[in-house]
Formats: sequence, C-alpha cells, structure tokens
Amino acid sequence: MHIIFSKAAWRREVNLFSATERKAWVTISEGTRDVDKKDESRVKKIGKSTVYKYQKVSEAAGASAQTAGQWGQCGGIGWTGATLCPTGWYCSVINPYYSQCLQGTATTTTSAGGGGGTTTTTAQGGSATLMPGYSFIRAVEDPNFHKYLQSEVLSTASDAVLGSPSTAGQFKITGGQLIQDANGTPLYAVVESRANSTVMKLKMSWSTTPATAGTFDFSGDTLEWSIPTISRPQNNAWLVCPDAQGHADVYVNLGPYAYQTPAGCADETIHAYTGATATP
Repeated sequence: MHIIFSKAAWRREVNLFSATERKAWVTISEGTRDVDKKDESRVKKIGKSTVYKYQKVSEAAGASAQTAGQWGQCGGIGWTGATLCPTGWYCSVINPYYSQCLQGTATTTTSAGGGGGTTTTTAQGGSATLMPGYSFIRAVEDPNFHKYLQSEVLSTASDAVLGSPSTAGQFKITGGQLIQDANGTPLYAVVESRANSTVMKLKMSWSTTPATAGTFDFSGDTLEWSIPTISRPQNNAWLVCPDAQGHADVYVNLGPYAYQTPAGCADETIHAYTGATATP
C-alpha cells in the first residue's frame, strides 16, 4: 500500500531525514491507519517516529488514475474526476467540456499528403468511419433506438430524419450551428419558425446556408436547441414523427417530454456517439 501525500507534505516530511533516507522512506505520525504495520519489512523506527517505505505519488496523480464507470465522464474542461476507462472502453471527447467512456477502442485516421484532407474508410456492413472532431447523433429510446440522424435524401438539403446506422450522418456544432458533413460540403440544421403559440412542434431540416435563428448545443452528450423567443420546459426534448412516406422526421418538441405527445409521434432525446462507426 502506498501513502499519498501532496507535494507540499512530501517536502515537509522528507526534510526530516538524511539524503539516503529520503530516497526510500517518509515519516508519518504514530497510530496512522494508512499502512499495515505488521509488514515489518516496510517499517523502522527513527527516534519517536514510525517510518514507512513510500512511493512518491501526488494527490492529483492519484485522483487522475481512478477509473470511471462504463458510460461515465472521463474528462473535459474543469473535470477533476477519473480520467481512465474500464478495459474494453475508451475516453472519447464529446465536446470541450465533456468526455465519456465509450465501448470499443479509439480509432486513428490518416490525412492525405499535401493537405488533401482526411481519409476515412467504411466498415463492413456499417457507416463511414467517424472523422476527427465529428459525432454521430442517435436516439436511445424505443421505437427509434439507435436510429441515426441524417438527411432524408442522403447528403443533401432535405428533411432531418432518423435512419439506418449504415447511412448515418456526421456532425459537429460550431458557433451554435449544427453542421452535417455532406461529402465535404456543410449542411446546416434549420428549425422552422413558430407560426403561433398553439404550435407545439417545429420541423428540422438541412440547408446549404446557416440557420438565422436558434442555437444548438450539447449538454453532456445530449443535443439541445434553444431560442430566446420561446420558453421550453426541456431544451433536449425532441419528437420523431413519420411522414406520408414513412420517413422518421425530426421535430423540436416545444412541450414537456412524454406529455400530450402528438398522435403517431414518439418522444426522444438524441445523443452524440463517437464510436468508430455507427452501430445498431
């Protein structure tokens, strides 16, 4: 067992001993319970002090070495908790303020020479490999569990829908704009204007020009939309409603989550996912 001291405590305690003793021993008060005193090979007496073998590890280092739980937070600006993930999981940056332990292994990408951009590959039976700085976005509740955000007509300015993992879009948020990469061309998420106060859902679509109203953001890994002119009970509440062709159209839900849900629609929250590929 190692005793963990702050750097200040280490300097204070180590000055009690000779240079030779400082290399391997540090003193702590009698009666401490931090060390097993039955281990005589690690204990000796110097005057009235009990001295134990000690490995210098700062408190901060000890904290950062802790392991987060599955799906737990593992980093982000201001984060002081665990930064390691369980075996078989990796720490994925969702946004600058939130990193999360996700199942699988981190992926690397290569860039084409001469500034030719990033090369991605397609996994067998799956989506294109996720590009650096982007996320997939998917629902996590039935009946749309692990359906992924994309364009109704793939990689074009069309309705925003949830669909197959194999055709999942890739997204980032910049300056409040939710941007889909459409084979190198940006498409911007646009939410329709509210006609009057009785309208309780607003359709989302993709445009070749940035949105002029509303702000997208991630709270943790959850996608939110807000606008100063509309007060919403939950900024992360979405609706998925089928159109006449059966496409799962995405709407902003202006009402409470799972309350007075419009007929035929399903309440959803939708979340960033940064696995190597979009998985079912």
